Amino acid sequence: LHVRARRTLQDTLTAIRLRKPLSECGYALYPNGERHLRSRGRLATIYPRELIDETVAIAARCSFSLDELRYEYPEEIVPEGETPASHLRALTEAGLVRRYRNGVPPDVRELIEHELALIAELRYEPYFLTVHDIVAFAKSKKILCQGRGSAANSAVCYALAITEVDPARMSMLFERFISRERNEPPDIDVDFEHQRREEVIQYIYGKYGRERAALAATLITYRPKSAVRDVGKALGLDLAQVDRLTGVFAWWDGREVKPERIREAGFEPDNPVILRLVTMTNELMGFPRHLSQHVGGFVIARDLLERMVPVENAAMENRTVIQWDKDDLDALGLLKVDCLALGMLSAIRRTLAMVSQFRGCEMTMQDIPAEDAEVYAMCQRADTIGVFQIESRAQQSMLPRLKPANFYDLVIEVAIVRPGPIQGGMVHPYLRRRQGKEPFTYPSEAVKSVLERTLGVPIFQEQVMQLAIVAAGFSAGEADHLRRSMAAWRRKGGLAKFEQRLIDGMGERGYAEAFARQIYQQILGFGEYGFPESHSASFALLVYVSAWLKHYEPAAFCGALLNSQPMGFYAPSQLVQDARRHDVEVRTVDVTVSEWDCTLEKMGTHEKMGTHHVFRDAPQKMGTHHVFRSAPTSGVTDPEKMGTHHVFRDPPRLNTAGDGKRGASPFSPALRLGLRMITGLSEAGATRIVDARHAAPFADITDLAHRAQLDKRDLSRLADAGALWALAGHRHDAVWEVAGVERLPPLLAGSSFDEAQATLTAPTEGQDIVADYRTLGLTLRRHPL
Repeated sequence: LHVRARRTLQDTLTAIRLRKPLSECGYALYPNGERHLRSRGRLATIYPRELIDETVAIAARCSFSLDELRYEYPEEIVPEGETPASHLRALTEAGLVRRYRNGVPPDVRELIEHELALIAELRYEPYFLTVHDIVAFAKSKKILCQGRGSAANSAVCYALAITEVDPARMSMLFERFISRERNEPPDIDVDFEHQRREEVIQYIYGKYGRERAALAATLITYRPKSAVRDVGKALGLDLAQVDRLTGVFAWWDGREVKPERIREAGFEPDNPVILRLVTMTNELMGFPRHLSQHVGGFVIARDLLERMVPVENAAMENRTVIQWDKDDLDALGLLKVDCLALGMLSAIRRTLAMVSQFRGCEMTMQDIPAEDAEVYAMCQRADTIGVFQIESRAQQSMLPRLKPANFYDLVIEVAIVRPGPIQGGMVHPYLRRRQGKEPFTYPSEAVKSVLERTLGVPIFQEQVMQLAIVAAGFSAGEADHLRRSMAAWRRKGGLAKFEQRLIDGMGERGYAEAFARQIYQQILGFGEYGFPESHSASFALLVYVSAWLKHYEPAAFCGALLNSQPMGFYAPSQLVQDARRHDVEVRTVDVTVSEWDCTLEKMGTHEKMGTHHVFRDAPQKMGTHHVFRSAPTSGVTDPEKMGTHHVFRDPPRLNTAGDGKRGASPFSPALRLGLRMITGLSEAGATRIVDARHAAPFADITDLAHRAQLDKRDLSRLADAGALWALAGHRHDAVWEVAGVERLPPLLAGSSFDEAQATLTAPTEGQDIVADYRTLGLTLRRHPL
């Protein structure tokens, strides 16, 4: 304790740590409250004078300061005979040749030289080389990655292929990324495919060793719900009472437990136990609860990391974490590389791979043409289910109003549907000006150069910084301090000190006080939610790529989203329904053809299923009938039942280009659902199924079970999901046959026994639909409503 009055809180925290009520903690609690800090005068009444004097003498010798910690970059990233500066220069020049086939534009060359000079002055070359090395590894393993955030401000990062956003097009501040005044390393965020990021993490551990590389920590602090839950248990409340108490709190209540909320839960605030709970909970607000690991912030040192910071093993195998969080690292200037995970990168990479395999030629992100009018038309209709960043309901309501028609419109679209611009009152003025309903002028050419691209409305953090520089006379470093205070003002305050500085600076340059105060109010509106243009630009690139793939390769895009689950706003059922609305034929899970992942199949082919041939090619004339087994495919609605088979009349398929929809063509692939869609089916079992099927087609369910070595659990999952329809017919027959599968002794291996086939009633349509949702999470039959 630092003061004796905290004794009660100390006892409560002891109970929380031991996960016991206070009444059961016994001798684990301190017998008194004397373990607290005391003044030297008070200590002099307890201890002899010579001990006090010696203590002061020892304390005077302890002169260590955290400022003495000096970070040193790893050496492996620089080849022998090179310096960090020469190596970074060589890599940058090689990257510029790849980026600009017809020669480097003069403005880009000027930007590169400016950045390299500042990097050299601050000796940050090893940082860029470290990030480049990690990105190069990912690309060598065909792991899709994309630098974002402040990295998108850098022409050097663009040349090194860390980011794909050309900063020459975006007019962004390099000083948002690096500044002399800030005197700390830059911060580069790199997103990797979420299902393959662990490969990158283990590469870093493997290259530098776990004694030199570790993940940063994240400090989790108490908020009302967690504090009430932990204190309530410590005070002996049962779980039902604790759940009732925590159920009444919401984020808008702030960081204080109010008596009226306690009364809403059915408790009396004046009850002694509840009174103590409220008191302890309010004292715990903001108190550290536990240490967690950062989502991907790596610290890499030249020598032993433990000489600078405490290190411990993470709960996850083969991971090491330090005990300091992001703010600690910033304060001490330690290098942190953020290796983050992004689900859309997994989906894009899978889409490109599926298209490449289906078309027979490799397709990359660089092959996607820029500024396609049909893609923007699709976005303007808010036809964006599955598209990165603009698939939410809020974004879909904004798209028809903002009507993005080029890349920069997407940059604004990503940033404007955020609490910052909304709370700052910037959304409606921007839309009115964009639609020509509101005139606007600029108080000076300097302000116009900053705000012209967003029609006089500051939407991005960088614009606020630029306004402070051009209109109020801030230096680049001061503008960055403004940005940091803007990001933390709700937690720590600190924006007030900039108010007078902004107003005075603008006044000295001839701007009206009303304009200055309006800018300050917009800064307050941004709060901690202001979105950087650099983040938005990186995201907008993925928005366009994913929208292009959805428009031109809807089957592959849907399949890739399904293979990359969990991710995004929408469940697999909604993704499949959307694909079918875009004329994608979706085929059910079938143990005789499905792979583990969802795959593409040609439309004009036939395949053997059991003893029947199923033809899916479009008919040449009306009147042709095709015979199908009972499992439906996409687009089938009104079957005419004939015995155990369904006969469908195929309507002619028409291209409907021009009406905003993509018509199916003989070259459009169909989407085959994979075995991964079956709830509870093991991946190992599915792999054995695919391997056995590649060796020879399955004769029946017994052959499938024996050759794929399936246990009863996997067999029952397949039967219940309807995946055995090609071998056994409807679900009821499949479940019956699976129940009769026995593992034969070696003497009878390969033997077959003729048994009479049971005649079971086929499930109704409703039963099939319910079973589809239970086992697959979706149905290809009629919508249940």
